[in-house]
Amino acid sequence: MHRPLNIALVSASDLDGEHLQSVHVRDLARSLVRPLHGDGEPNHVTVYARRHAKDARNRVRLGPGATLVHLDAGPARSLTEDETLAHLRDFADELRRRWSGAGRPDIVHAHGWIGGLAACAVAHELDIPFAQSYHGVGAAERRTGRPVHPHRDRLEKAIGRDADIVLAGHDEEANAIVRMGVPRPAVTVVPYAVDGEHFAQAGPAMPHGDRARLVLVCDDLEAGDVPTALRALVHVPDAELAVAGGPAREELENDPIVHRLKLMAKELHVADRVIFLGRMPRKSLPRLLRTARLALCLAPAAPSPTLPLEAMACGVPVVTTTAGGNADEVLDKITGLHVPAGRPVQIGRAVRHLLTEETTRHGYSIAAADRARSRYSWERIAAETLRAYLKVLPVPEVPAPREDDADAAEAVAEHAAEEERTPALAH
Repeated sequence: MHRPLNIALVSASDLDGEHLQSVHVRDLARSLVRPLHGDGEPNHVTVYARRHAKDARNRVRLGPGATLVHLDAGPARSLTEDETLAHLRDFADELRRRWSGAGRPDIVHAHGWIGGLAACAVAHELDIPFAQSYHGVGAAERRTGRPVHPHRDRLEKAIGRDADIVLAGHDEEANAIVRMGVPRPAVTVVPYAVDGEHFAQAGPAMPHGDRARLVLVCDDLEAGDVPTALRALVHVPDAELAVAGGPAREELENDPIVHRLKLMAKELHVADRVIFLGRMPRKSLPRLLRTARLALCLAPAAPSPTLPLEAMACGVPVVTTTAGGNADEVLDKITGLHVPAGRPVQIGRAVRHLLTEETTRHGYSIAAADRARSRYSWERIAAETLRAYLKVLPVPEVPAPREDDADAAEAVAEHAAEEERTPALAH
């Protein structure tokens, strides 16, 4: 039986938001409380994050056994990466103060490269096992055209080499981490999870018309390759495309990217079949996904690792590129289709064919929901994370038997041997 663990999760990001890292860390904290073995005592999880708002409470209860602690490191507002790095020493000092006494954790697990910088230094100073999750490395984000901090690659490499274990979200990220110089034995793939209670087949759905609906959800309309989806729609004449992402709905009319995409839709003669919904709150996504015949994940690089899982959990087959974790999550011709990035004609024909194959699509839907529920449940992913921790935790020392215990054990052994001999003598 394993003793309960005191686990520290660290992030320099705003954990009150809805972006990938904040949602993942909060859900992971709640899930790690559950012991690896059913008869064990619950673990205790504390999340340490930089305070991003003046009114943020010092301690926030995330769930039974899980707490979020806000640390003061710089102004209590959103900061740029350079501004956050300028206050990293304060962040590290706060961590050191809390971990030097009774609050010392058994393991520290940092999320994001900036949080990793602070946590790694303090964990090594205090001789605490250290795990790192990047949630996307700089090299991958650079391929999407996003700006990347000039020192990020070097610092990510240093964090990975100093970590006792690095947790990658999928095989492509694991390979990228190895290429930047982290030893492969130190890298373990632990996928992202999906909230099966929130994202499920049963539940309310948004109103929609009679057309077969394709749904594309992305944070960034350009990185999500909406243009390819619009061009593919030309080859699916009976379908409509609902796009969720980009600015808030009330800001759509003034957004230059949305304006450019609407012009493209008009030029392609599909404008009457395209709906721009803007950025949607996460709680509303299941209602949208339940209206979809198919979900599209067409980003050519660094896609969101959770969007395919959320669609699958709602019973929606996914048509996806093989970038990032998509190839791991979506099984080709089982839970959806793999398509080449940036090939709208091929994508459109594949979508049109699948929409006509109702029996096949229904089978994909069943398999998608089952795979999301069984392979990517939080219960399973939390268990895999705990097993990764156990690889680097020190093995508990077994106390040597006391002299009187040894004498008692020897007496029991002699008594047992005497009983074995007695029947033979009597015979």
